[in-house]
Amino acid sequence: MLLKPKDNQNKKKKPLGIYVHVPFCRSKCEYCDFYSLGGARNKELMGRYLTAVLAHIREAAPSAQGYEVDTVYFGGGTPSFFGAGGLSRIFSEIDRRFDVSRDAEVSFEANPDSVSLPMLTRLNRAGFNRISIGVQTDSDEQLKALGRPHNYRQAQQAVMMARRAGFDNISVDLMYGLPNQSREQWMQTLRNIIDLKTEHISCYGLKVEPGTKLWEYKDCANLPDDDAQADMYFYAVETLAEFGYHQYEISNFAKDGYICRHNLKYWMGDEYLSFGPCAASDFAGKRFTIKPDLESYITGVMSKGIVLSECESVPLRERAGEYLMLRLRTVDGVEAGEYTRSFLLPFEPIEKALRVLEKNDLAVLENGRWHLTPKGFMLSNPILVKLLDEQQKSKPLAQKR
Repeated sequence: MLLKPKDNQNKKKKPLGIYVHVPFCRSKCEYCDFYSLGGARNKELMGRYLTAVLAHIREAAPSAQGYEVDTVYFGGGTPSFFGAGGLSRIFSEIDRRFDVSRDAEVSFEANPDSVSLPMLTRLNRAGFNRISIGVQTDSDEQLKALGRPHNYRQAQQAVMMARRAGFDNISVDLMYGLPNQSREQWMQTLRNIIDLKTEHISCYGLKVEPGTKLWEYKDCANLPDDDAQADMYFYAVETLAEFGYHQYEISNFAKDGYICRHNLKYWMGDEYLSFGPCAASDFAGKRFTIKPDLESYITGVMSKGIVLSECESVPLRERAGEYLMLRLRTVDGVEAGEYTRSFLLPFEPIEKALRVLEKNDLAVLENGRWHLTPKGFMLSNPILVKLLDEQQKSKPLAQKR
């Protein structure tokens, strides 16, 4: 299926991202705290989920009049485990019910063990043009320790199959700070991943979250300490830059022209509308989240009942805080006039704090915009706490009559 032609009036419409949460996985990874259901394929449950998502899309579409969808993202869970048929039907319904741009970025997440050349070819022909493959590491031993259901050879094959299927925008996910991982191993992993010649690479430090399997034995997992993790991170930033992968967010690196446009919406505070259990939206001035329960989601959608766990209008000052938190995750950073015009708050207290950070090589002012350095990214949590404290103490500016 090709994206249908659009008329020129869409240039005046507001951009919108769409996210679809696919909660199914072959197995639950040791570190995963996302809402997902691991186990064998349950065709009956998957069918009911599909019916509910399609109904939800039809119900929500009229509220998006005046918007043009320029990104669609299928995350999970493992969307590729759900299969090409279901993913294609969902995207077809989105394209039918929403005004989808001809050059929309249409992404899906995949695990190497749940893709094949026919499946990837079908998705590419259906309109999907970007794939994010969860590689995580090139070490089969580490993959097994993380509970990943694939080996590195399968990861290499997945990238090659995606290329053969017609994808020219391929991303891979990596993790560092893994159990028993040394700096030398991480260096070799990066070299091997760079050799795959993908357009985008995401590098995430392992976080041990409560409620995960890894949490139960974290004290004996031989995890690298904070200094070792930081060293791995700085090595990744420097090495990826040498090979043309430009850092545009704390954990994301891309060749020219291949930033993830959908994820950038989250960091830039743009609007997005989501479907599926546990999916969050920021749309039409409200922020709302769907209950993290598949059965509740299916029942709620099909009975036209309540599917949300929370829904709120976001005060302007809170939006200002989100501007700082999200924009400072990116190399684009923040700008004084933009901040003041948008939120009617003085930037001076924020800039004063940023000047102190600049002296410690944690922040830098470039082309009129403040952004964190790689060293600042590693300390972003305490930095943001300080900046938000300064923001909370500032008084709103008087509005001009």
